[in-house]
Amino acid sequence: MFHGVAVHAVGLSLEGEHGWVYRDVGVAAEPGSLTVVTGQAGSGRTSLLLTLAGRMSPSEGTLTVGRYGRPRAIRRVAALGLVDGVNDLEKALTVREHLHERSPGMFWGGRQESRAGTALTLAGLELSPGDRTLIRDLSREERVRLGIALALLDAPGLLVLDNVDTGLAQDRQEALWATLGELGERGLTVFAACTESERAAAVHLPAENSAGSESSPGTTRPVEPETTADGRDGKSLAHALLAPDGPEDVPAVTGSTALPEPEGPGSMPAAGGPGAGAGGRDGKTVARAVRTEERDR
Repeated sequence: MFHGVAVHAVGLSLEGEHGWVYRDVGVAAEPGSLTVVTGQAGSGRTSLLLTLAGRMSPSEGTLTVGRYGRPRAIRRVAALGLVDGVNDLEKALTVREHLHERSPGMFWGGRQESRAGTALTLAGLELSPGDRTLIRDLSREERVRLGIALALLDAPGLLVLDNVDTGLAQDRQEALWATLGELGERGLTVFAACTESERAAAVHLPAENSAGSESSPGTTRPVEPETTADGRDGKSLAHALLAPDGPEDVPAVTGSTALPEPEGPGSMPAAGGPGAGAGGRDGKTVARAVRTEERDR
């Protein structure tokens, strides 16, 4: 079982160079719940997900994830599934190489292989930890599921992922939602974004919230598999920097999951922390934010 965390936000807002990316968002999600974030391209849903996961600092409002309220602390309990344009998988690497890179500990052994196998199973991906298939040869659904598996290796309390409905037929979308629902039933708190959804627990972001967007209700700009919901230019994302947030709230508590424990003390990485995305790498946007943070210190 996972130890999910509650997520509560009031008046959460993010202002970019050209206006509000999203504004006055309220969230109340209990541990083990599945919340759907809906919105068209440019609605700010990717930025909202990154804010909830502690990868961005909001301009206004309050956010609490578990016991934590500052981005640096939130990052210890929140992991990123696949967020296109932020932590894309390396197409030239294999499934095995991604799992090796993300697994805790310096060496790959039986325990790490067992954890990876469990994570793949929970993500609904019928591949072995030693699979040498290149990422470029995986289907869109398989890449999304691998991103989930990689995030689960961090033993998070919160999982966020974007573009769940992109590039998938309706039946495959439903299969993926079913997997996310099962993770919620195991105790993990999940936030997943898509263009539209009829699910009850949903946060809807109107198109007019987007910074500099010309979208209006009823108009749709397709989101391609390699495109964030905030646009490829990255201006909205780059403007919301990972600002220094002072001392951490309290020491991190990772909790236990169905995955076997890693070997040795301190070998479990912070859940999806800076520099670790669905492929063990954050994308250009977050890298720029980290560099800016270091420069400002």
